[in-house]
Amino acid sequence: MCFDDRPGVGEVLALGVGVSLSPLAIVAVVVMLVARGGAPAAWMFAGAWVVSLTLASTLVLLLADGTDASAAGEPTTWVSIVKIVVGRLLVLFGVRSLGQRVSGEPETEAPGWMRKLDNVTTAKAAGLGVLFVVKPKNLLLTIGAGIAVAQVGATPAAQVVGVAAFVALGTVGLAIPLAIHVLMPHRGRELLTRLREWMVSEDATIIAVLCFVIAAKLLGDALVSLTS
Repeated sequence: MCFDDRPGVGEVLALGVGVSLSPLAIVAVVVMLVARGGAPAAWMFAGAWVVSLTLASTLVLLLADGTDASAAGEPTTWVSIVKIVVGRLLVLFGVRSLGQRVSGEPETEAPGWMRKLDNVTTAKAAGLGVLFVVKPKNLLLTIGAGIAVAQVGATPAAQVVGVAAFVALGTVGLAIPLAIHVLMPHRGRELLTRLREWMVSEDATIIAVLCFVIAAKLLGDALVSLTS
C-alpha cells in the first residue's frame, strides 16, 4: 500500500460528533456527578469510554488497513459497500428511535438503571463506559471511523492523528458535564440537572437526527466513490 501524510481527520469529524452526542451516556455521567460522592465513578466512566473508543477504532483501522482499504489514496470498492451497509443500518436505527419518540409521550423520568447510578461503584462505572461504546449507534460510527482513516492511505503517524481526532471529538459530550462540575462546583449542579432532564426527554429525537445526517454522509460518499 502507498502511504501519504493525510490523517483523515476530515473523514471522522461527523462520526466523532455523532458518537459524542450520545444522550444516555451523557446522562449517565450527569447522574453520577450529581450523586453524593459520585464524581470518581463519572471520571472512571469517561476514562473507560476513551480507552474503549481508542481500542475499537484502532482495531477496525488495522483490519481495514490489512485488507487494502485504500488504492492510490482512494477508498476501494469494498469500503464503499461497507459504508452503504453502515449507512442503511443507521437509517434503520434512526427510524426505530424516531418511532419510539412518536409512539408516546416523551419520558420525563429516567429509567431504573439510571436511578441505580446514584450508588454505582467505580468498577461498574468503567464497565458501563465500555458498554455504551459498543451500543449499536456508537459501534456503527466507530466502525465507520476506523474505515474512514484507513481509506485515505495515510502514514501510520497520520493514522494515529486521525484516530486521536475521532476519540477526542467522541468524548466532547462527556467532557462538557465534567467541565461544568469542575469549573462551577456550586451552580453546576442545577445546570447538570436541567441537562439531564432535557436529554432524557429528547433522547430518541437526538439519536434519530444524528443517524439520518451521518447515514446521508456515508451513503453519499459511497455513491460518489462507486460512480467515479
